[in-house]
Amino acid sequence: MEHSKPSYYITTPIYYVNAKPHLGTAYSTVMADVQARFQRANAHDVKFLTGMDEHGEKVAEAAEKNGFDSPQAWCDSMEPKFRDLWETLNISNDDFIRTTQDRHTAGVQKFLQVLLDRGYIYKDSYDGWYCRPDETYFTETQVRHHEEERRAKGMDAADPEHPLCPDCDRPLERIQEESWFFKLSAFEQPLLDFYESHPDFIQPETRRNEVLSFVKGGLKDLSISRSTFDWGIQFPFDPKHVAYVWVDALINYLSAVGYGAEGQEAADEVAFRWPAQVHVVGKDIIRFHCVIWPALLMAAGLPLPERVFVHGFLTVRNEETGAAEKMSKSRGNAIAPEEVIELLGVDAYRYYFMCDVAHGTDAPISWGRMRQVYNADLANSWGNLVSRSLNMAGKYFDGCAPVRPANFEQATPLKEACEGIYERYAACMEAFDYSGAAQEVLAVVSAANHYIEDMAPWALAKDPERADELALVIWNLLEVIRIASELYAPFMPSVSAEVRRRLSLSQEATNNLAEACQWGGLAGGEPVEKGDPLFPRLVD
Repeated sequence: MEHSKPSYYITTPIYYVNAKPHLGTAYSTVMADVQARFQRANAHDVKFLTGMDEHGEKVAEAAEKNGFDSPQAWCDSMEPKFRDLWETLNISNDDFIRTTQDRHTAGVQKFLQVLLDRGYIYKDSYDGWYCRPDETYFTETQVRHHEEERRAKGMDAADPEHPLCPDCDRPLERIQEESWFFKLSAFEQPLLDFYESHPDFIQPETRRNEVLSFVKGGLKDLSISRSTFDWGIQFPFDPKHVAYVWVDALINYLSAVGYGAEGQEAADEVAFRWPAQVHVVGKDIIRFHCVIWPALLMAAGLPLPERVFVHGFLTVRNEETGAAEKMSKSRGNAIAPEEVIELLGVDAYRYYFMCDVAHGTDAPISWGRMRQVYNADLANSWGNLVSRSLNMAGKYFDGCAPVRPANFEQATPLKEACEGIYERYAACMEAFDYSGAAQEVLAVVSAANHYIEDMAPWALAKDPERADELALVIWNLLEVIRIASELYAPFMPSVSAEVRRRLSLSQEATNNLAEACQWGGLAGGEPVEKGDPLFPRLVD
């Protein structure tokens, strides 16, 4: 297959199906969707992957707990919950993978066979600590360090028989079972060398430092199979063993682009799509994506992804104390995506979480802040500009946009504000600095609102001799709206499409954003529609 555009392959984590999607899973997914939409507008052939992680002990337990006759039946019941929320949030994924699909089984089994053939896995017995809720193994050193950190904070000592998980602080259990091991220890120096030669592989910098510290602390071989239950993908050369759920899950990024499938078409797809440009993940799975996954790929002789972007957790700002608190049902502060959508609407939901929440660190959210951002940025600024400008165009130019004036390149505050906007915006977007990108657009929108007050089009309209001046002013405003609608489209695709419709422009987002941001693109002369407010003000 011939490809006229360069590939841009972006992924979310695949989500565990022991519970329905929540605010955190939606956060990762919208974050990846915004980047996917930006890259499509930037003339890339985008593949945006998300999906469900369906194997492992926790899934089998969830199926039994919820009265399903099989783990597969439970997984099948969960799929609509994820797909429906992603459809509601206007997620533009090109693929939805499930780890129970045949294509994924083929990819995992091929990968395991390659590891065996290349001498990077071996059979032994595992005797060590295991976190059942997180389905994660921990070394004696990791467990000891965690206990030392807890004691340094003045916490009570844990039960030596059941020390606490370094990730979730729940009791670990000691397990002994036959297992296949991956020679992770062989990749300590290769990983450190790779991090040094690819300083942008892990972003942001704080997460990179965290990974470096972990790897420099020493790596031990990793158990990658389970033999005490069968809900997983069998090893092709040892059917008594199923793949450890995290190894199984990571390989989805390959199986989704044809790895493991037969034929030239699949081989061509792998060659075109791999390596991925970016994995978007939460900080809780950083070791899997930034240590284990690159080591596995090195062992299999495959290229590594270009980048892993690691975001923090969402917390809740206590509106009485101002403190950031962990979101939990027991605290009564858990927020469901549907609740936020009900308050803000879908596009404003996307805007708030992408443009007002810091992505690289844990970020507090609050209902008060949501209302504040909605009213300030969307209702009072962007929505107000669109409403006033289209109203004046319709009123002063017989329901149409003024035709692009001959002197449209004349220096004006708005033309000046838009100079270099694409370059500034794109630099922020590439770095996942969505707040910075949105501020660039908001600055132009604010400049346009000030321009209305400074130029007073209502006064110009009273003087027939200033008709050309009025046409230039209104055209300038509509041109800013056109450009802003393209720049806001990755964040607020539905509203941007509606704005373009009201301007009698194509509702499809551009596939050449740099060109779309050039001054002078609005021909004018077409009908305009004020319409209802895009963002009605929220009142307490």
